[in-house]
Amino acid sequence: MKISSMGTSFKSLVVLSLLLISYIATAAARPHTVSRYNLYKPSPPGNGSTGTGQVIPRTPETRRSSKTKQGLPGFRFGFFHPWESKSPPENKQAGGGEEDGEKGPIPNLGYWKIDSENAGVAAMQIQLMPKRNKIVWLDSTSNGLSEIELNPGSCKPRWGGRENDPPEDCTAHAIEYDIETAEIRTLKVETSPWCSSGGLNKNGDLISTGGDQDGLKSIRILKGCPNCDFQENPRGLFSNRWYATQHALEDGSFVVIGGRSSFNYEIIPADTLDFTPKQIELPLLAETDDDGGRENNLYPFVNLLPDGNLFVFANYKSIILNPYTGETVRNLPDLPGGSRNYPPSEMSALLPINLNINEGDEPEVEVLICGGNTRESYTLSDLQQPKRTFLPAAKDCGRLKLNREDANWEKEDMPSPRVMGDMLLLPTGDVLMINGAKAGTSAWNAAKDPNLTPVLYSPNKKEGKRFQELTPSGIPRMYHSVSAVLPDGQVIVAGSNTNPYYMLDKYGDQYASFPTELRVEKFLPPYLAEGLQKYRLEILEGFSDQELVYGGEFNIEVQSKEVEIDEKYIKVTMYSPPFTTHGYSMNQRLLILKMKRIHRGQITVVAPPSGTLAPPGYYLVFVVHRDIPSRGMWVHIN
Repeated sequence: MKISSMGTSFKSLVVLSLLLISYIATAAARPHTVSRYNLYKPSPPGNGSTGTGQVIPRTPETRRSSKTKQGLPGFRFGFFHPWESKSPPENKQAGGGEEDGEKGPIPNLGYWKIDSENAGVAAMQIQLMPKRNKIVWLDSTSNGLSEIELNPGSCKPRWGGRENDPPEDCTAHAIEYDIETAEIRTLKVETSPWCSSGGLNKNGDLISTGGDQDGLKSIRILKGCPNCDFQENPRGLFSNRWYATQHALEDGSFVVIGGRSSFNYEIIPADTLDFTPKQIELPLLAETDDDGGRENNLYPFVNLLPDGNLFVFANYKSIILNPYTGETVRNLPDLPGGSRNYPPSEMSALLPINLNINEGDEPEVEVLICGGNTRESYTLSDLQQPKRTFLPAAKDCGRLKLNREDANWEKEDMPSPRVMGDMLLLPTGDVLMINGAKAGTSAWNAAKDPNLTPVLYSPNKKEGKRFQELTPSGIPRMYHSVSAVLPDGQVIVAGSNTNPYYMLDKYGDQYASFPTELRVEKFLPPYLAEGLQKYRLEILEGFSDQELVYGGEFNIEVQSKEVEIDEKYIKVTMYSPPFTTHGYSMNQRLLILKMKRIHRGQITVVAPPSGTLAPPGYYLVFVVHRDIPSRGMWVHIN
């Protein structure tokens, strides 16, 4: 009996040892990354996040800690926990992955990391600049001091701020931010760009229009050279443009529409500060201006359509407008459910336009509008101070086919209410909804309940399956926050200042709800999961065409380092980086280009046929393989 018992024990020890060796080998080969949100999430490819939902700043200490010994993944002294080493399954929809026998595939929901602890300037407006890995953001010059000195130094009398602040303002109110290194170059802006508009011209320069105080009629140009500063004409516009919208036209000029008490628009050239302005009346803006100071029609939504006309939406009404004559070509159905523009500040974007269709077919053009609040919400949240009431934001989305005369709004609800959010088009053709609040409106301290959870909207899925909530941030992004899609597919998130000047804990400021936010985050959408990078193709820019001609074919050379390229799952998208402020991304569009052929790593596609589909300028081209985008390549069409 003793021999038999010893033999049985010996065999058990051998089996246990083999299991332990197998487990250790498996665990060492797979990252142990269980999220605090009880969902599997990949380890990040670099500094800035723990991979467990915690946000860690990029510092020498965190870089050192990432290299320290971790011990055996999933192994605890005295106990054996094989379930803890389970690897994060891949996103099956994005190109494969494993099944969990009981639960099915567990989705990757993206993750966050801190990119900078203090950018010095709160981001109110943001624009990605072509080819230089730089992004520019601006803030008001009329609300006191920022947290970074202007370099080279320049001072002027201070507007706004604390009573005991220095009388001279020697701080910067705009910066150029390096999206790879987080290094900052301060920019000098003379006229206040508070609540201004903007966009890239055909040369890749930033054209900024309007603002407040001395910036009401200002035009600014920031060229793309390494040491350039803003050039400005404070009297360049015909009318005051505070809370106006700017959009590129097919010839590269810009239309600037609306603004506070400006029920009109003007067309400005793309590359000069000096011209003779001309104004055209727009009755839609007068019709939708709610009384009692509510307005509800600022920052109107504007999109250029394939026929050269404009879609213009204000408050709850919209039209098709001929921008050159001022003629209303067509009245569109009202969108019920409340007010959608500033200050209730809904989100809107033109959905991706698919040009990969049969010859002679017309591309479908749809607009999406989500969130907002009631027509009375701003009165309750801001105008009746000191007593404030924050009404719940709207949850509904409206979707309208703009090239069908008999179309009506199709309604669908988001997972949560949202006001002041951003709506960004991702390289895959999905839509990201991010930032904002669940109650109240835009304006200082006029909202509460931050909406920390981004939402992915997939427009091609069936109704009821289009929305997916992603990993939440830990930083509220309220009024005056922004976001932008970067060439590598990450999303930079910055800003949030609900106060009349920079109010910070270090000064003992008594802010009402939220301090001024100077931290910069990056959000990595689900397609950047580590386990999916084997499907990510690399564009070989030195062998690819980057100067495009309308309607002409061009070639993109790609390579895959890990998997065979599956031609059935290839598409090429072309993205216009927008100017984003106050929950609206101006000039944003994404085109799915027509494919001609794929041969030995060379993809031949057709450029957009005209400037009505792609106004002249710079775009990012992505090759999407199994729903995983490559890094974007800058191209220029003119």
